[in-house]
Amino acid sequence: MRPIRTLVTLAAVMVASWSAHAETVHVAVAANFTEPAKALAAILEKTTGHEARLSFGASGAFYTQIKNGAPFDVFLSADDERPARLEKEGDTVPGSRFTYATGQLVLWSAKPGLVDDKGEVLQGGQFNKLAIANPKNAPYGAAAVEAMNRLGLQATLQPKLVTGESIGQTYNFVATGNADLGFVAMSQVLQGGRLKGGSMWVVPGSLHAPIVQDAVILKRGQGNPAAKAWMALLSSPRTKDLIRSYGYAVK
Repeated sequence: MRPIRTLVTLAAVMVASWSAHAETVHVAVAANFTEPAKALAAILEKTTGHEARLSFGASGAFYTQIKNGAPFDVFLSADDERPARLEKEGDTVPGSRFTYATGQLVLWSAKPGLVDDKGEVLQGGQFNKLAIANPKNAPYGAAAVEAMNRLGLQATLQPKLVTGESIGQTYNFVATGNADLGFVAMSQVLQGGRLKGGSMWVVPGSLHAPIVQDAVILKRGQGNPAAKAWMALLSSPRTKDLIRSYGYAVK
């Protein structure tokens, strides 16, 4: 029985040690990355003892909040433009920025069979409302507008558009039936690597600029071991496989 008692004692010491050195990282997360971020927060706490407190929203809104002094340590954007801008403006830890994923835009409906695998439903117009994210604040919304323009459908579809302030709100419009279909992130409609319901069209990358998503440690997170641990986890090989399972491309 003595070895078992020793192991139990050792585990208790390790937990106590973790608790004594555990820190908290406040992470601003682009809404498209909600589910992967939640999974990573659980892994971070389990493996390091550090806690990640996550806030979800539109990348443009987060940029404004950060410039106004919002208490975030790390920023996971849905683009590479805003993290690069913050870096240029001296609001980040030098050398901490990297691309954690490239996003995939899809046209999705909660209704099975409404969206075909070529996106021809957009030309047919047999629907009432089409949801997109605010293109000024949400990179996925900007990609949706670009895709509609390249298809020559922007003017035709404009009267049917409803706009969410983030890709999260846009998804909710479609999921609740307030919009028949919408341009959302593939990560929002996959579960275990499969479509969790409804119907979708994967928008070809040729219809919009790549949705390159960068992460960066902000000045407030400098010296925070939890921020450093979060970024190390985000860039680890096992995490890359997890991110890919949500439909992202990862190098």
